[in-house]
Amino acid sequence: MSTRRNFLAGMSALTLECAFRGGRQTADAATVSQVRRIPSSGQPLPVIGMGTSDSFNVSASEAHRAPLREVLRRFFAAGASVIDTAPSYGQSEAVLGSLLAELGLRERAFLCTKIGAHGHERGLAQFQQSLQRLRTDRVELLQVHNLIDWKAQMASIVELKASGKVRYSGLTHYTDSAQDALTDAVREARPDFLQINYSVISTHAERRLFPMARDLGVAVIVNRAFDDGRLFRYAAGKPLPPWAAEVGISSWAQAFLRFALSHPAVTVVIPATSRPDRQSDNLKAGVGPMLTPEQRRSLRAMFQ
Repeated sequence: MSTRRNFLAGMSALTLECAFRGGRQTADAATVSQVRRIPSSGQPLPVIGMGTSDSFNVSASEAHRAPLREVLRRFFAAGASVIDTAPSYGQSEAVLGSLLAELGLRERAFLCTKIGAHGHERGLAQFQQSLQRLRTDRVELLQVHNLIDWKAQMASIVELKASGKVRYSGLTHYTDSAQDALTDAVREARPDFLQINYSVISTHAERRLFPMARDLGVAVIVNRAFDDGRLFRYAAGKPLPPWAAEVGISSWAQAFLRFALSHPAVTVVIPATSRPDRQSDNLKAGVGPMLTPEQRRSLRAMFQ
């Protein structure tokens, strides 16, 4: 256990080397230079990932898919890799799988999906369908979605890890009200990852969940770092903090993502977008120093 804690204790920024060998960046893309290590293995991950919940739930029309191709190109060109999806996200798994195959980018993805079913057999069947939709024979991370029948599904994930279909296990939720239950489940199951909501205006995870994750050596994926867009509405008309330029922040999206990443328990954030320009902006949050405690406090004070 001490080895796991040492990984987290050393979660200061590292340089991501050769993450996109032979690739070329688009003019607007940043290079994600910050990485954190997965405590259970030591594998480094770029701190900016991406979600797919609404953004990839689109039709087969070229008008809908063309921007997503560019979103993915910029993402991988910047050295990012973590992509999170789920069978309950409509067409997201199928669209993501299709585009990764078309662009030849599957092997560069740290692909995360979920099981959200009741019962062992239904969970395995759902995962097989996910593999088909994602056009792959394995995923890097398989998570129990929103703690649905989590004990049965964690047992299934353990089997899938042993068979080589899955590398890492996880438990997820997305609300403050579920965080105590998630904390208890993580403490019992000891997964490799947990995923939870965390933002400038929703810091409940700091109370029990993040300290427990650090103690047990569990990697943390942050969802809803923009609080479903509410933070942008609250920030409308506000200037960035006076220290923003000093740490390389040039937008509110970067400020909100850097806030989440600056908590030492957090491994990666997964903002979702279907717009290439916003993808480039999000990626810039993975460049430059983390916020100091005082900068984090001042940012929170602006939205209280």
